[in-house]
Amino acid sequence: MTDSETKSLVLKAAGRPVAWYVTHHRLPARLSPRPYLHPVTTLAGTAVTELTPADHLHHLGVGVAVPDVEGHNFWGGRTYVRDQGPTELDDHGTQRHVAFQLSDPDGFVEELRWVAAGTDLLRERRTVAAVELTDTAWALDFTFSLTNVTDAPLSIGSPATNGRPGAAYGGYFWRARKEASVPDVFTADRAGEEAVHGRTADWLALAGADWTLVFAGATEDTRRDPWFVRAAEYPGVGSSLASAERLPVPPGETVVRRVVTVVADGRLGRGEATALVRKAVTQ
Repeated sequence: MTDSETKSLVLKAAGRPVAWYVTHHRLPARLSPRPYLHPVTTLAGTAVTELTPADHLHHLGVGVAVPDVEGHNFWGGRTYVRDQGPTELDDHGTQRHVAFQLSDPDGFVEELRWVAAGTDLLRERRTVAAVELTDTAWALDFTFSLTNVTDAPLSIGSPATNGRPGAAYGGYFWRARKEASVPDVFTADRAGEEAVHGRTADWLALAGADWTLVFAGATEDTRRDPWFVRAAEYPGVGSSLASAERLPVPPGETVVRRVVTVVADGRLGRGEATALVRKAVTQ
């Protein structure tokens, strides 16, 4: 690819490159093209993201993906249709990078357009920062603000709100690296995919062979969103914008969410995860 087709910005923590943010890329419309972070690594250099994996080609590292914005697919892949199931539709939207308002080695502020069928639906301001926590852990602080720029009400939905139980994905999403063993998943008081999926929790951890990701909602609104969790089928964690019902976004109104993710070398226990999350969210 040429520079005009792929552009990336490198984020550093503790002076080390830990994440590559891609704003311009060559992806088919079916994947709902959008900016993403990949690869993301621990401070020791272990990769903890995947891009277009064979099991879900539309999973693009770390970013914001929503399967239903007023009937338009900004998630990628098939669209879940009530009483019909996953269906191939020509309904995909695109998130388009507009400009960086700020760009430093440890973070950036970006403006994006969410476009579908030739129309701007949402305008996004995305603020991302890489924060050093310890010699073996750093945090990705990710805030997105979605503003309805149309003259009509919009709503955000998910396969769950469209009739598929347990599939409330859509929002901040992290596709982790698939390994030979299924990663452990736990919160402060629960363990296992079935026990934590679809529930709210101050933080949720995904632990692989020699790495741990700890996700935390950093605002009251974000903490009210249930966690979408996959471990056995593939490793992925997201914060659900539309779980039990659609999320309305009136004209000119803005939806804001902030998720802080601790990226640590090694396998953390509950006590270590709690301490790092507290440090990450308060910095």
